[in-house]
Amino acid sequence: MDEPTPAPGTDDEEPDSEPRWRPEDRRLSPGAVAFLGLGLAIGLCLAVTVGAGLALDAVLHSSPVCLLVGLAIGLVVAVAMAVSTIRKYL
Repeated sequence: MDEPTPAPGTDDEEPDSEPRWRPEDRRLSPGAVAFLGLGLAIGLCLAVTVGAGLALDAVLHSSPVCLLVGLAIGLVVAVAMAVSTIRKYL
């Protein structure tokens, strides 16, 4: 008896052929947890650096100077963390 030939497009075509889709080709998609973590990291960066600036201002009696420096450092760190987190999904 003759073996039936597989229809085109079935898995029985060629066992040596490359798969059409590989799991490593799939891009990651950010979920709610990723955005929650990003927001938490940004808020924490700003809270810590602004708090440190306020504490230094209280000790050094240099009212807005350390606060503004702490805010600037917090913004730079928060943006750097956001960019590194978002870059994973691009």
